Amino acid sequence: MCVWNRCDGPSSAMTDAARLHWRAIVAPALLVLVLLGGLVGAVLHASATGSDEAALQRQTALVAVAVRQGLARVRKDQEASTNWDDAVVRLRQEPLDLDWIDQNLGIWFHDFYKIDEAYVIDGRNRAVYAMRSGRRVDAAAFREIANHALPLAAELRGRIARGEEQPEGSTELTLGAYDILVIRNRPVLVSIKPIVSETGAIAQAPATERLHVSLRYVDGSFLSEIASNYGIEGADFQWVSHGPASLPLRNRAGAVIGHVNWQAFRPGAEVARRMVPVLLLVLALIGSGFVFLLTRILRSRLELEASRAQAQHLAFHDALTGLPNRARFEDRLDLALAGVRRGNHVAVALLDLDRFKHVNDTLGHLAGDALIREFGRRLGGLVRGSDTVCRLGGDEFALLLPDVAVAADVEALCERILEAVRKPFRVLGSNAHVGVSIGIVFAPEAGTDRNELLRKADIALYRAKDEGRDRYRLFRPEMDATVRLRSSVEEDLRRALDEGGELAVHYQPQFSASGNAMVGVEALVRWHHPTRGLISPEQFIPIAETTGLITRLGEWVVRQACIASRRWPDLVMAVNLSPMQFRAADFYDRLMAIVDETGADSGRLQLEVTEGVLLDDDELVRTTLMRLRAAGFTVALDDFGTGYSSLSYLRKFEVDKIKIDRSFIHALGQTVDSAAIVTAVLALARAMKLSVTAEGVETQEQLRFLQSAGCNELQGFLFAPALTADNLDAMLSGRPFVAAA
Repeated sequence: MCVWNRCDGPSSAMTDAARLHWRAIVAPALLVLVLLGGLVGAVLHASATGSDEAALQRQTALVAVAVRQGLARVRKDQEASTNWDDAVVRLRQEPLDLDWIDQNLGIWFHDFYKIDEAYVIDGRNRAVYAMRSGRRVDAAAFREIANHALPLAAELRGRIARGEEQPEGSTELTLGAYDILVIRNRPVLVSIKPIVSETGAIAQAPATERLHVSLRYVDGSFLSEIASNYGIEGADFQWVSHGPASLPLRNRAGAVIGHVNWQAFRPGAEVARRMVPVLLLVLALIGSGFVFLLTRILRSRLELEASRAQAQHLAFHDALTGLPNRARFEDRLDLALAGVRRGNHVAVALLDLDRFKHVNDTLGHLAGDALIREFGRRLGGLVRGSDTVCRLGGDEFALLLPDVAVAADVEALCERILEAVRKPFRVLGSNAHVGVSIGIVFAPEAGTDRNELLRKADIALYRAKDEGRDRYRLFRPEMDATVRLRSSVEEDLRRALDEGGELAVHYQPQFSASGNAMVGVEALVRWHHPTRGLISPEQFIPIAETTGLITRLGEWVVRQACIASRRWPDLVMAVNLSPMQFRAADFYDRLMAIVDETGADSGRLQLEVTEGVLLDDDELVRTTLMRLRAAGFTVALDDFGTGYSSLSYLRKFEVDKIKIDRSFIHALGQTVDSAAIVTAVLALARAMKLSVTAEGVETQEQLRFLQSAGCNELQGFLFAPALTADNLDAMLSGRPFVAAA
């Protein structure tokens, strides 16, 4: 006997009772299901439409804010160089130093602020300088935009002549004139600022100031930044509106000059698209309940078989991604290694996501789960059918690659994986960016024992992380020796901290910009090992950080520096802090206890932190920095330029000083962009009223450049290496001494 919906001949299968059952119960129930489905569908459609309309309103408001802020940012960015004594003086020189103008008022604005065109006009509205698309051009090029720019210039000069000032609370320091115009048949943000004395020490007759004209085209990088920064899909400029996802672009007179169009985000439609299959599934499940009553015995048996299969699947697969889990991976690896013993080859790769914790902390664990699933999907699309992709747990994955012909094939796969992971992950409406570190080991070259292979792959993985992350490394025998050496160094460092006598603090002088007056010293730890000799901090500091010894070592250095600071009360004592040390919940209290114990003056202590301390952007870091500065400490941002170098960090976290990394100083005169980078950092520091120290000054050419660029303090072998306390005493008193190597 078969059920009604599975028989070839329903008339032969259905009894009279079955037909009655169909007419009296099944047919009316199906009709109710259809009506219920229609009602739910209508409600879902209405809700989705309302949600889409609300989302469009939010997007329109967001784009409007972005355009307003973009225009304001152009005006504010100009003041980095227009509100500056040096600019006034330089523009009075005859002839003009066009190279200087390139670096401060022209090409620099294109490179640093993405300004498309910049001009400088004199008191009679004659152009004396012109820049377009990052290149200096003939000043006569100003004539092409003069009809648009000169009315704004006249308006600005009139306001200056009347003695107008910026209203209280304005973020801008000087008056300006701006508008959104159409130039060369393109929409452009035009801003004009006077070039005036920052200190007021240089007199200029009102309305005769030289003016700086900045143009940034709306349909260029400006819209690209809006799309990237605000998550607006497909943002572009058109002269006409292309639908509801459009914002009219108006000039100051209120006239519409065009429209910013974008691809509307429709959450309601997306939810509806996902809910329709669910609704159909629910209706189908309800309908199948009637079938279940007729196929009870058969369904019970099928469910028992399905349950057994599901249990077996869960035992060997990851619940989040559906990929094989650690147990299945080890089982398949054992099988592959059995083949290796018969002459085959196999590769094992361990993968660990970089910056995944940041995604969890900022977007939440649901976003982290979505990213893990998408990462597993991308991996699965890159490997062969014979390969195994598994999730070991957390953000750790593994690849089993049997029958590997040459190492180059595995390296090519790793390159594809790195490239795939560098693309943003779209999770819960946000873009998440992560990297991946990969460690690879080959069998039988590295052995045929499963645990030994995984240990060596793990060593290669952490070598990739130690060398900067977002890369792969093949296991080499010397890596194992390095791990054993690290373990030995850890034991010796622990002993050195316990017993004393091997660690010492040297002090490298810091000089004023003139290079003649010593203003401070930086405390640097040195380790004289009884058998290994002098061990570089670059070797033992990372080991101290990974083993947790950095807290003890850091406190020991701080204590020695505090004691030494009393020896030279006229010098600022700078001490480096590890990110791990700084983020400890009781760091501030322990630091203050050391200062009180040694009798040091916190006002003469400078604490140097790296950008890594600021990456988490959490309340603990912000609060600790505020408490330190309130207690009198100076806070310096060390190695500036080598990390994220985000302006937002300098705004969110109050610091007193930035230190330009030695790599940029060494490259002065050797690479084209080094001088521009150093000049940009100094300009940024001036705008934010921060002091700047340049590290690694070794030549007179570097010294002269930094002095002319306005650097505040200098440090490097040109002046002195790190010295012992006695040698520093001798240097301060003018006595001869021999510095340690």
